[in-house]
Order: sequence, then C-alpha cells, then structure tokens
Amino acid sequence: MAENITIARPYAEALLELAREKGNLDQWSGMLDLMSQVASAPEMASLFDNPGVEADQLVAIIAEVGKDTLDDHARNLLRLLAERDRLSLLPDIAALYELERSRAEGEVEAEVVSARPLGEAQQAKLAEALKKRLGREVRLTCRTDEELLGGAVVRAGDLVIDGSAVGRLERLAGSLRQ
Repeated sequence: MAENITIARPYAEALLELAREKGNLDQWSGMLDLMSQVASAPEMASLFDNPGVEADQLVAIIAEVGKDTLDDHARNLLRLLAERDRLSLLPDIAALYELERSRAEGEVEAEVVSARPLGEAQQAKLAEALKKRLGREVRLTCRTDEELLGGAVVRAGDLVIDGSAVGRLERLAGSLRQ
C-alpha cells in the first residue's frame, strides 16, 4: 500500500498543478473520481491482472465508461498510466489528488463515524471545533456504525479522535490491565 502511494503521489501532484493552470480543479475531481470507480470495480481488477488483456483495451474500457466526462487530458493520463502498467493506481491517485487539493485550498476532509446519525447542528458544531483545532476549513463526511454503541470516531488527516463507547471501554480495559 505504501509503495502504491509513493508511486501515485507524483501523478496526483502533477494533475493538481495542471488543474490549477487550467482552472478546472472541480472537473479533475470528477474525472478522477469516475476513473477511480471504474478502476476499483472487481471486474476491472481481474482485467488488470489478466496478461491476455492489452493496456490499450483497458484504456478503451475506462474511456468508454467516461466518454461524456473525460477530456483529452484525462484520456492522455489513462494512456500514460497504461504504458507504465499503472492503471490500477487510479484510486490512489484520485485520493491523493483530493488530499493535496484540500491542503492547497486550506481545507481538510474529516470522516465522522457515529453510532447514530448526526443532526445538522451537531455537524456544524463539530466542524467548527475541528476548524479551531486544525486551523483549516473542514469538510465533514458522516456515516453511522451501530457497533460503536455510542459516541463517534473522527478522522481528519493524521488526527484520529476516538470518542466512541467502544473506544472508551477499550482504553479502560487497557488501563485496568496495567
């Protein structure tokens, strides 16, 4: 995994630079998201590993799915990745692009996993608290996981705040074992 990230990072950085020059950061987000979804589909994974499938065939499949979304630069990216046998890195490239874009725009993406759905007021309060702590605008992505029993887990970049009931119980059990 770390190796994939290392290989994908220069592509993501170059795409961010290109998107800035062209003024189409949002368009690239959409194109990379689409290409990432296609590349991470289980059917595509089997094609990436199949020696009988040529690189240009893989490019054609992804380009066909995104024919209404992908521009010439995106198609060139597909061809470049195919030549270097790196089409399977599209999900990593897309994730890194979004991370670098958020950093460049002074934003951070935060994932909140809670035992129950958060209301709009709770989300706004949490986003404001994270903004103060991180010094950047925060975009929240919320989902629920009933196995947490209560509370929430927040992940924002390298920061992880485990305020879940399960996390608290695990910390308590750990302190009792000492």
